[in-house]
Amino acid sequence: MIPEIRNDFNSNFNENTYNNFLEEIWSKSNGINDFRINETPLFMDAKFSDTIQRASNDLAAQINNPEFLHRTNSALPKDWDIPNEGAHPNFLQFDFAVIKNENGEHVPMLIELQGFASLYSFQAYLDVMIRKYFQVPEKFHVYFNGFNFQSYIAKLKKIIVADYDPKTVVLLEIQPNTQKTRIDFNLTKEFLGIETVCVTEVYSKSNKLFYKLDGSEIQIKRIYNRVIFDELINKNITPKFDLKDEYDVEWTGHPNWFFRISKHTLPLLSGEFVPKCFYLNDLRRLPDDLENYVLKPLFSFAGSGVQIDVTREILDKIPDRENYILQEKVNYEPIIKTPDGENAKAEIRMMYLWDNEPVLVNNLLRTSKGKMMGVDYNKNKTWIGASIAYHKSL
Repeated sequence: MIPEIRNDFNSNFNENTYNNFLEEIWSKSNGINDFRINETPLFMDAKFSDTIQRASNDLAAQINNPEFLHRTNSALPKDWDIPNEGAHPNFLQFDFAVIKNENGEHVPMLIELQGFASLYSFQAYLDVMIRKYFQVPEKFHVYFNGFNFQSYIAKLKKIIVADYDPKTVVLLEIQPNTQKTRIDFNLTKEFLGIETVCVTEVYSKSNKLFYKLDGSEIQIKRIYNRVIFDELINKNITPKFDLKDEYDVEWTGHPNWFFRISKHTLPLLSGEFVPKCFYLNDLRRLPDDLENYVLKPLFSFAGSGVQIDVTREILDKIPDRENYILQEKVNYEPIIKTPDGENAKAEIRMMYLWDNEPVLVNNLLRTSKGKMMGVDYNKNKTWIGASIAYHKSL
C-alpha cells in the first residue's frame, strides 16, 4: 500500500535469506513446514491502518453489548451447550478483505469473525523473525494500543494462565501433533509454560479433570480451548469425560463462544465495512443478483462448504435453510505487488484479547492470487500465504 516501501522490499528480496528465515521458523516445529509463509509482510499506510482499527473497534463495541448474548442463543447447537460460560469471550478476531471502494480508496470489508483462539503466539514470533531477516521500516509496528512483544506476552499470559501454576493450565486440542497450527502450540509452551494435551488424554474424577505429566497426575484448573467441535464430530472422537458435565475447571476461550461469534453473527452486524448478509431461512424473496452473493454454512471451519457461484437451483436443494447464510460478495483488490508481475490479494485478521473489555492487540495476514484464500486456490504460486501486517500510526 506504500509504493516506495513495497518497491524497496521487492528489490532487496533474497531467496537465500527467505529460505534461512523459513528454516529458523520451522525449527520450532521439528523442521516440518505445515503451511506456506509469504515472502513478504504487508505494509499498511497510516490512513488504512486508522480505518481498519476503527472498523474493528466498532464491531467489537457491537458485540460488547448486553443484548448480544441474548441474540446469539440460537447459535448454540443443542448438543454443545457447555456449562461455566463467561459473560464474554476471551479471544475475538475480525477478518477483513482489502477492497477498493467507489472512490478508488483501499478500505477493509468484513469477511468473517471468531470468538475462538487464533495464532496468538505464532504471530508474535513471526514479527521477531521478520525483523531479524528483513528490513522493516522505522516506526512500523504489528501491535496496537501501545503493546510491544513483552507487554503483549504478559497480556496473553494473564488471559490464558491467569494466577495459576502453568502446570495446571493446558492447551486442549484434538490430536495436536497432527494439526497444522502445532507450531503455535509449541510457542505457547515456550512463552507461557503450559502443556498441550489431546482431548482424549484428559479424564475425570468426580467433578475434577486430570492429565498425566511425566507420569504424575495433575489436576487441570484452567483450559485454553483450541478444540474445534466440528472436527471432534467429523473424526468421531469421544473424550473420556463428558464436555457437557459441570467440572471444577475454568475455561479461557469457552467453547460456547466458538458458536456465538461465528458466521451465525454476520447477519446481526452492521456498519460501513460490513457487507449485506442474511439467514437463508429469513429470506422471503431471494436477491435478483445472486451472482453477487456467496453461500456459507453456519457450522463449518476453514472455508469448507462455501459456495461462491450461487444459483437458485443450488438454494432450492437445501433442506436445512436455517443452517446457511447468504452474504454479499466481497471483491478483493490485488494490492501486493510481487516480482512475478501478479499482484496478491490480502485478508487481515484483527486480533483482540478480552479481559475487562476487548482490546485490539495484534494481527494476522493471509494472501492469495487465486479465486479464494487457501491452498487449493494457490497451487504453484509464490508470494502468497500467511504473514503479518505492519502499520504506521497517524
